Amino acid sequence: MSLAEGVQLVSFLVLAAMMLGAALGVVLLSNIVYSAFLLGLVFVCIAGMYILLNAGFVAAAQVLIYVGAVNVLILFGIMLVNKRQDFTPVKNAWLGKAATAAVCVGLFALLSTMILATPWAISGAMPIGDEAIVEIGKHFFSDYLLPFELASVLLLMALIGAIVLARRDFLPDELLDRLPEQSDALTLPERPRELISGSKK
Repeated sequence: MSLAEGVQLVSFLVLAAMMLGAALGVVLLSNIVYSAFLLGLVFVCIAGMYILLNAGFVAAAQVLIYVGAVNVLILFGIMLVNKRQDFTPVKNAWLGKAATAAVCVGLFALLSTMILATPWAISGAMPIGDEAIVEIGKHFFSDYLLPFELASVLLLMALIGAIVLARRDFLPDELLDRLPEQSDALTLPERPRELISGSKK
């Protein structure tokens, strides 16, 4: 085994251990904010796996889209909708945990069987590096142009919806009648927010 192969093997083992540990933390921790941060760590480890596979473009897209957009959106959603509520114990909660564990074990067995049964031999020379980016660009703007544009429209709709939900709260009609007339028709009314005093008595 050469030095490069040894470095790749050690990097793979470290990334795999970090990914599995962070994924377990996502589903086992009771604090949802910590789970969201650990989900970002899982995405970063997946990007590292892509780098080991010489897929630099996919790794960069993984970091930009999943870590920089999806995970940040999840964190903002958690922090904006973080409703404090007293914990109420559920009767026979172990049944749900047992069913969840059975489903997870079944999925793991199914994926393991698929991985072992799939022939992973690559026929022909596969483009790597800059050549791979060129091939991805060609497919994006030829074979997959329509799904690519539909995905961009869907993301734009989600972005507009998130802005509207973050800027506007539901106001009853009688409260809207008492609000002063707004000169700009595009301005959304907001619910009056309570000011938090800096010093607590």
